[in-house]
Amino acid sequence: MAAERYAEVALPVPLGQSFTYQVPPALADRTRPGVRVLCELGRRKELGIVLSVTAEAPAIAADKLKPIVAVVDDQPTLPAELLDFLRQLASYYFAPIGEVLRLAVPAIERQRVRDLEEQGKLPLGAVPGRTRQVGGRQLTYAAPTAALEPPGSLRGQAAAILGLLRATGEQPVVQLQKRYGNARAALKKLASLGLVELTKRTAPRAPLFGDLPERDEPPELNAAQREAVRQLHEALSWTASSAAGKDGSAAPAADDGAPQPRAFLLFGVTGSGKTEVYLHAIAQCLDQGRGALVLVPEIALTPQLVARFRARFGNAVAVIHSALAEGDRHHMWTQLRTGELKVAIGARSALFAPVQDLGLVVVDEEHDSSFKQEEGVRYHARDMALLRSHRAGAVAVLGSATPSAEAVSLVRRGKLAEIRLPERATQATLPTVEIIDLKRIGAGPSGDRLVSLPLHRAIEQALAAGEQTIIFLNRRGFAPAVICDACGVAQSCKLCSVALTYHRRGGGQLRCHYCDYTAPLPSRCAECGDGTLSLEGLGTEKLEATLAQSFPAARVARLDRDVASGVRSAKILDRMRAGEIDILVGTQMVTKGHDLPNVTLVGVVNADAALSMPDFRAGERGFQLLVQVAGRAGRHTRPGKVLIQTRDPRHPAVRFASRHDVPGFLDHEIRDREEVGYPPFSHIALVRVDGVDEALARKAAARLAAHARSCPEVGERLVEVLGPAAAPIARLRGRYRFRVFLRCRQRPPLRRVVAALLPAKAKMGRKVRVAIDIDPVSML
Repeated sequence: MAAERYAEVALPVPLGQSFTYQVPPALADRTRPGVRVLCELGRRKELGIVLSVTAEAPAIAADKLKPIVAVVDDQPTLPAELLDFLRQLASYYFAPIGEVLRLAVPAIERQRVRDLEEQGKLPLGAVPGRTRQVGGRQLTYAAPTAALEPPGSLRGQAAAILGLLRATGEQPVVQLQKRYGNARAALKKLASLGLVELTKRTAPRAPLFGDLPERDEPPELNAAQREAVRQLHEALSWTASSAAGKDGSAAPAADDGAPQPRAFLLFGVTGSGKTEVYLHAIAQCLDQGRGALVLVPEIALTPQLVARFRARFGNAVAVIHSALAEGDRHHMWTQLRTGELKVAIGARSALFAPVQDLGLVVVDEEHDSSFKQEEGVRYHARDMALLRSHRAGAVAVLGSATPSAEAVSLVRRGKLAEIRLPERATQATLPTVEIIDLKRIGAGPSGDRLVSLPLHRAIEQALAAGEQTIIFLNRRGFAPAVICDACGVAQSCKLCSVALTYHRRGGGQLRCHYCDYTAPLPSRCAECGDGTLSLEGLGTEKLEATLAQSFPAARVARLDRDVASGVRSAKILDRMRAGEIDILVGTQMVTKGHDLPNVTLVGVVNADAALSMPDFRAGERGFQLLVQVAGRAGRHTRPGKVLIQTRDPRHPAVRFASRHDVPGFLDHEIRDREEVGYPPFSHIALVRVDGVDEALARKAAARLAAHARSCPEVGERLVEVLGPAAAPIARLRGRYRFRVFLRCRQRPPLRRVVAALLPAKAKMGRKVRVAIDIDPVSML
């Protein structure tokens, strides 16, 4: 008699646990880690993924265990390497394993389940949620059979359709219906006579990309790039040839006995050719028969990068990001899973791409905060990319012109090897930077103080020379505040504790940038009922209009989320490259790694906005924005110039950015962080509590804080508990928000305290939401 076997199954439910099921003997051969199974959960059936299979009986009584209903897959949906990584990610972030697996297995493979239902291998309609097909559209095709003589009674549309099929061959039924209104009935008759054969299959997909771009020949590398490529090639060779590199154990030793590094920080100035280094490393990875994964911070960067990769590697590139249609995502996912494609490029979610034989993981612009997921499973793609590459025995490369303090700390602790690219690849020099003190220098001809006279004159000079300008202002809308002249009260969102922004486009309305609440601009103040309202401040919409009026001959455009979110921004950038835009006004979307050859002037309208946020990372983020946007100027043959407008010219971020002194700023920032005990010199977690009832949410936060303070790690002063306190944005989308802040020098004690909070979190009920954020990036 075969021994009983039990499967640990993750189900797509928001519970921080997996479930144990009995494996029926008939399904034992097919039940293994990574396959999807149909299981009963309460009174409903759910589709889950097997995490492990064991012969060891669980603690629960055998008669209380339910059997697996059916096995859906013949082969694992998730490869072992990816499945093990996802389990560790769920453990690290205290996230429900079912929710984590949902990130890696999007709305795909449903047609496979439907086929099994039709074949009688699954109960019809057993799996919930399949309302549409995502794996490719199923079409019925009609094809003529062997040339049998049709009966003499065959007339009308049936005879016409048979004649057409015999003349042209197989046709989709939907096409025949467009020509013959009664096509389905006629085809059914022809099939019954054996004259036509009807088959159903997935229609061929339209190509996701257009024609291949012209073949890109690798350019001549400078000395620093050659050294970077050499080090990465050496690391890739070690990991490819060493058994240690395949099981995630310690790195092999080099000839001198020192460990061979497998994770690198590629620290290169803007325009230093980091992408070319990535391309060379990927080429070697492909030569070894292994796959590569490239993460970028913004969808807007993906088309630009994909075009360059396809010019080098042809169609062997998959693109994965949230803006793709589900069918396209499924198509890419399947080709990666089967090994047809070896290179995946995408934003944060591409971390979970099922790349086979993973040999290289690249995180471009690793400092960017968009790599942190702020809802649901709150993972950081950069940190988890390092984990995945380590577990897969792959080489990891974090690239940036402005590395994060965390990455620099890893270098100093020997966890990353640093590679420097100190100069621009095109031999272009870094732009000159001028600081404009807005306390001393007034407005230019436009009359707006935030378009100073030096900035106005610089734009004039760039236009006269036929050169392009980028103007950076990290505030959307026309006016960031609408204030009553009589009582001084700002118009605020009804659902959030933030001021409403006036947007002139679309007839004029007030809008909340957090919950998208909108309202018409009132004629009088709602607070006092008397005063008139004034539009205060400057947003990108107003700045665009101001510049268009000041420079009527110039072609002015705007790049922010109001006009071009996601991949739509690529169209505006293409117009910029084509020379159809003279002045581009934008938010931080213009600061990313765009290569715009004719941009010689960059103006930062208000550097202080990013530096005044209530967050210990505000200085670092502000510095990164300044350096990144300055890096858009003078990247090719023409020299560049940057004007930074500020009311605090002595701020360290402004001073170091004006000198392009990234190492100097990082030294300063890291010393400050060490002095006050913030990351990377401590580990932190935020317990975020919110609810519609303010008193109830505050009480829940207080209970969680008290529970944390009862832990021995807090009594021994290993873990510090701060709060509860209202969040900087105290009300968001109609819910009151509170936080409990946990900090510890060592990670294990912090994790024990967080783990102790989980039972209390589970008892909070439905009126209060509690989220645990490990290694938070935003403190808002």
